[in-house]
Amino acid sequence: MNHKNWRQVSVFAAALAAIALAFTPASRSAQSDDEQADKVNNAAEQSVKAAKAFDAIMQAPDNAIPQDLLARAKAIAVFPQVIKAAFLVGGEGGRGVVSRRTENGWSDPVYFRAGGASVGFQWGASATDFVLLFMTDDSVAGLMKDKFELGAEAAVAGGPVGRNASAGTDATMHAEILSYSRSRGVFAGVNLKGVIVRPEDDLNRAVYGKRARSLLRDDSNPEAKPQADIPAFPEAISKYASKPDDQDDQSSDQQ
Repeated sequence: MNHKNWRQVSVFAAALAAIALAFTPASRSAQSDDEQADKVNNAAEQSVKAAKAFDAIMQAPDNAIPQDLLARAKAIAVFPQVIKAAFLVGGEGGRGVVSRRTENGWSDPVYFRAGGASVGFQWGASATDFVLLFMTDDSVAGLMKDKFELGAEAAVAGGPVGRNASAGTDATMHAEILSYSRSRGVFAGVNLKGVIVRPEDDLNRAVYGKRARSLLRDDSNPEAKPQADIPAFPEAISKYASKPDDQDDQSSDQQ
């Protein structure tokens, strides 16, 4: 190859390199923005699904979570439409949300996964909704760990069902977490001992710029990205779960 041809090849290669350098950062940035938007949309969908599941459960007071338990709960989690294969050991885990009671009401949803056991599934059910009531500060603190095993690190029991159900049994009195499942239209308390809950921090960071640990420690609602459906879950809880002192006031008014 003569000097002239070699010079043309060098110029051409330099031009290609310049084009690659000019477009690669922009392309990566656009891809990153798209991934971020997808995660925020995904998070909003999870909040809406959990809200619908919780609302459906509470629509039938005679077969729902007792109001006095909701009034005392420190945090509430819902894992909606969990597929059994995802929930078993080795699966990715069912996806869900947690809202914690704060001085300003129920917090915006924090995102988690749960799995590692086959409990709570009815034979033939295609999907199951799971509800967890965290009744103590220590049980809520367990959610701030990288993974939290129900029954091993906090006592868990199947919760009572129905407006007149007694919450004073030994199991519920000593349980730090009360658990329920709903599938094929049947809602019941079920012991989810052995289930492992862990944060889904890629969604938490996408929505809030923080990990679950930081979000659960903060008493103020974080500012979510502009997505109207993010607060759907705490709004659903607020319709049914009043503060303990509010419930006392209602009882006094009725007497």
